[in-house]
Amino acid sequence: MSKVHDIVLERIFQQMERGEIPWKKGWADTPPINYITRKPYTGINVLLLSKGGEYLTFQQIQQLGGRIKKGAKAEIVVFFKPYTKIIEEVDPETGEIVEKEKESLVLKYYHVFHLSDTEGIPSKLKKKEHNPLQEAEKIIAGYKDAPKITHDNPNEAYYNAVKDLINIPDKGLFYDIHEYYSTLFHEIIHSTGHPKRLNRFKENEKSAFAADSYSLEELVAEIGAAMLCQHAGIVEKTIKNSTAYIQSWLKHLQNNKMMIFTAAGRAQKAVDYVLGIKSEEENPEEQA
Repeated sequence: MSKVHDIVLERIFQQMERGEIPWKKGWADTPPINYITRKPYTGINVLLLSKGGEYLTFQQIQQLGGRIKKGAKAEIVVFFKPYTKIIEEVDPETGEIVEKEKESLVLKYYHVFHLSDTEGIPSKLKKKEHNPLQEAEKIIAGYKDAPKITHDNPNEAYYNAVKDLINIPDKGLFYDIHEYYSTLFHEIIHSTGHPKRLNRFKENEKSAFAADSYSLEELVAEIGAAMLCQHAGIVEKTIKNSTAYIQSWLKHLQNNKMMIFTAAGRAQKAVDYVLGIKSEEENPEEQA
């Protein structure tokens, strides 16, 4: 194993000896909101809308001079509209039929588009000004067959194995720039498991995301992320949160710390892949 591998594992175990560490998400949640009014959607609409962040109606997009991306699909927002109708009732005193007004609520809906499905309209979400970290950016740029990296959903960081796509909140939504890169490195390590790369997901691209194999894959991704942070020179800023994340997933594996070594071996291969380093078994010249 590499020197970086040993350094990272030693720091993880040192942190674990200090007891249970609470994991902290590195970015603030952004509820789905209307772009113009800045009011958050509530109730069932929170479940109906697929992402956090800003939404606009077709008319609002036109008024702002924007356009909808080709292939984008609208989502539905529902609301209750007061409705008054005239009904006929029998007056219990006179027996006559009289007309009365009755207030009702009618369920209506309209279509909205997420800001990421539009062009020409800038986000108005409040973001921090973070300077990119050169060494971390070099690692990302050096990942030659990397999946597409998007910032469409400001609430979630994930790797989609079926689409071979990473989503991560924008840098400015993170409290700390180091956690941005640690989170992105985590998803990058996940992406190396794709069948066209290191094939950790085997025949079923989702097989690494179920039961114990899911827990092990999360260990692989976080240990690999810590190794990349070490290469970028930022591990001191991220190791505590990485250890907390690893502790949380070890619980799913009955706190079997030996699984860390299994995960670390896979993580090393993933890190080498991202950095373009060939392993010994792949490089006969180094064995001579």
